[in-house]
Amino acid sequence: MSLRIVVSLATQRIDLLDDDTQIRSYRVSTAANGAGEQAGSYCTPRGRHRIRAKIGAGLPLGAVLRGRRPTGEICDDAAWRADPQRDWILTRILWLCGEERGFNRGGSVDTFRRYIYLHGTPDAVDLSHPGSRGCIRMRNADIVELFELVDAGTPVAIA
Repeated sequence: MSLRIVVSLATQRIDLLDDDTQIRSYRVSTAANGAGEQAGSYCTPRGRHRIRAKIGAGLPLGAVLRGRRPTGEICDDAAWRADPQRDWILTRILWLCGEERGFNRGGSVDTFRRYIYLHGTPDAVDLSHPGSRGCIRMRNADIVELFELVDAGTPVAIA
């Protein structure tokens, strides 16, 4: 198998491809500020990336991560309603690194140093439009499924 992930900013979808055959498709939410590579922009970076690290294996659905570590909290609807503006990072993290020096790798455009992830989000979050702070938000069940299907090093294209 030759798996790769394609993120469409226009359609707010992720496709998991094996060669050119789509094997999964997920609804997502990318950055409310749109596309961009600059640190501090809160934009979703474009271009060629790869999964640098997989974090959260075995955590329950809704497990809250802060600084890439589980806090022991579980985000349910009540927790989300109490703090809907919080940038909830839940369940699993697929941490991305850029592959294009000067565009999304190195200096002030480094995807990895910007902490750009594919990660779970509260189920109440609307994934029909861009709304994140740069990351790619997914339903918790979807990020678990994707996490189990891909390895560190899997290519990720964001366009």
